[in-house]
Amino acid sequence: MTARPDERLLDGEPMRPVRCRACGAAVQARKASWQQTSIQWSAEAMAACLERRAAAAGGGPNGGCFPACEALRASIVQAALDGELPVADDGGDGS
Repeated sequence: MTARPDERLLDGEPMRPVRCRACGAAVQARKASWQQTSIQWSAEAMAACLERRAAAAGGGPNGGCFPACEALRASIVQAALDGELPVADDGGDGS
């Protein structure tokens, strides 16, 4: 059995580079809506992310679990608000 290629992102905006304003980690991101964001992490971005490093060391509020980087999330939202990252289904609520 072969895996079916993932073609979900072919119909919309392509992923674009976004740099975290806190640590400089560079990821590829796409916003399908204000509520939905897709992020691709490179090895370099994972190594640069301060919140990922804290989680790996067992620090932070989640005790070693890394659910998301709040600094990167804020950077992506700001990139969308600044028009640097298109929002595919822009309902205009900006949140």
